[in-house]
Amino acid sequence: MKNTAPLVSLSLFLSMFSSAQSVAFYDITFESVWESVADNPNDGISTIDLPPNAHWSPLTVVTHKTEHTFLMMGALASPGIESIAETGATSTFVNEVETNSDANQVVVGSGLNSAKGTITINNLEVSEDFPLISLASMIAPSPDWFIAVNGENLRSGNSGFNNGWKATFSIDLYPYDAGTEDGNMYSLSNPETNPVGVISSLSNISPFNDRKIGTVTFTYKSSTLSVENETSFKDLIIHPNPGKDILTISNIQNTRLNSIKIYNVLGRLVKSVQVASNVSDLKLNLNYLSKGIYLLTLTDVNGAKTSKKIVLK
Repeated sequence: MKNTAPLVSLSLFLSMFSSAQSVAFYDITFESVWESVADNPNDGISTIDLPPNAHWSPLTVVTHKTEHTFLMMGALASPGIESIAETGATSTFVNEVETNSDANQVVVGSGLNSAKGTITINNLEVSEDFPLISLASMIAPSPDWFIAVNGENLRSGNSGFNNGWKATFSIDLYPYDAGTEDGNMYSLSNPETNPVGVISSLSNISPFNDRKIGTVTFTYKSSTLSVENETSFKDLIIHPNPGKDILTISNIQNTRLNSIKIYNVLGRLVKSVQVASNVSDLKLNLNYLSKGIYLLTLTDVNGAKTSKKIVLK
């Protein structure tokens, strides 16, 4: 089963070292501007009045490693995408993700009980191995209309900035038709499309004009370095490891180390140290900690991070 919650388990904690991949954290915010032209002649998206129960289904997000794995414009909708587009239900799509080795995790966020407003998913963890992100939410009520992002790559290709992750950016969203139900009004009761069509744009197709229906913003929060990019920390010596009571970090003068944090296997911060610029060795007293495995996170003056496993015996 793929990750569906942010809880830190021992196996996930240990996997951070075996994979040695960079990890980033993003907030995802979908802002809907769905409004009728009658109510807003300048920016309205809908050429007909919105229904009184206009709303959005839960925002569903998946991280994966290959483009077009879960949806593609101009292709048939999967049963999971069809279910989201027609009814807003997410269970079929979640099952598609959890049985697909191309995916890392699926997160089902909240819905929106109005036409305009925002949906936010906080602190989404994205792995370097699975850097693509896709998402969908139903325009409700409707035959099979939805918004989507398909395989957006959160890696920038510039390892010298944000450890290779994209800075905060936004994407304008437009309405799509899943190609599975007929109808051109805001209604749930519609016949199936026969033969089934493909996912297609609804821009300038009734009841929509060519304006965007919303925006999704990916807000970069933080990241860690992969082993391949740990040049800022490569000269550090951490010893003894395994050890007990005192942990020494040497060769600090050859780095731009700024801070040190230690976390237990539950992800709880147990020690935090600011590093002075004129030290070469730093001794950390850990005699108050229980025996076990901990995560040592090092941050340099530019915000670059790397993590090491330490064992207290």
